[in-house]
Amino acid sequence: MKEQLQAIRQQALSAVTGTQSTADLETVRVQYLGKKGELTSLLKQMGKLTPEERPVMGQLANEVRAEVESAIEAQSAVLAGKALTEKLEAETLDVSIPGKVLHVGHKHPMYTVLDEIKEIFINMGFEIMDGPEIEQEAYNFTKLNTPADHPAREWSDTFYLDSESKTLLRTQTSPMQIRAMETYGVPIRMISPGRVYRKDEVDATHSPMFHQIEGLVVDKGITMADLKGTLNAVIREIYGLGTVTRFRPHHFPFTEPSCEMDIQCHKCGGVGCPTCKGEGWIEVLGAGMVHPKVLRNCGVDPDVYSGFAFGFGLERLAMGQFKISDLRLIFENDIRFLEQF
Repeated sequence: MKEQLQAIRQQALSAVTGTQSTADLETVRVQYLGKKGELTSLLKQMGKLTPEERPVMGQLANEVRAEVESAIEAQSAVLAGKALTEKLEAETLDVSIPGKVLHVGHKHPMYTVLDEIKEIFINMGFEIMDGPEIEQEAYNFTKLNTPADHPAREWSDTFYLDSESKTLLRTQTSPMQIRAMETYGVPIRMISPGRVYRKDEVDATHSPMFHQIEGLVVDKGITMADLKGTLNAVIREIYGLGTVTRFRPHHFPFTEPSCEMDIQCHKCGGVGCPTCKGEGWIEVLGAGMVHPKVLRNCGVDPDVYSGFAFGFGLERLAMGQFKISDLRLIFENDIRFLEQF
């Protein structure tokens, strides 16, 4: 048995030294020191030895095991260092090579304006609220005091999804004003930005899909003066203190009295051009005092509370902010146009 132990020592040490990877080293360990390894198998024959030989062979076997384990540990450190060196060499960076140019995108001009407007209204104490784009006819028209025979309720003007449940693509974000009053009550001060849909012909200032920012203020003692003061303040925050505005009488079923607000054309300075269709002015919003029927539809007493509502066309605000002459440029995704911003 002594000769066998010596042979295992020499073979194991030679095999350990010759390994080139940690996987090979583990194979050698199992071959000689594992449960079914050569050293373990030899030790199972200790029962055949005389009582005098057993302690001597046991001590020698422990020495062989310890020596092989020590060699394995040393070789493991060598292989780990070798692997690290190879990894560092493989991952070496040549810092003199020019780097790759990364094309980083940026915010769309329309959303730049939207974020500015949100910030303006938040600073004025307004809340930002969002609502569904697929809306019920009751919220889009009926609760907003829109008569059943109003042209906007026709299939030729509005994208209805079906004729039975009367669901549609919202034509305005005003329905969120109704939902807000029903949910949170009054007083309230909120804006609701979002996409809206109408069967408009595409031209320099119209699109069948566009964005609105509807706003609502309801409290005790609200007057038309509050409406004009608020909207003038917002427009001047956006375009500057010298911005020229005007209010024109109008009619909306959900406000009474109603008005529209124009800004002097940014392209021609009021002289008249294709952008403003020769008028010198660009309409940016409709507004008015909330109709008493709308308040009643939401459970609000119009004898106690009053309010004003308004709706911006976001694309038109962006056109004025960045001096864009054609609304279609905003949606065409022409990189030559977008890179300017």
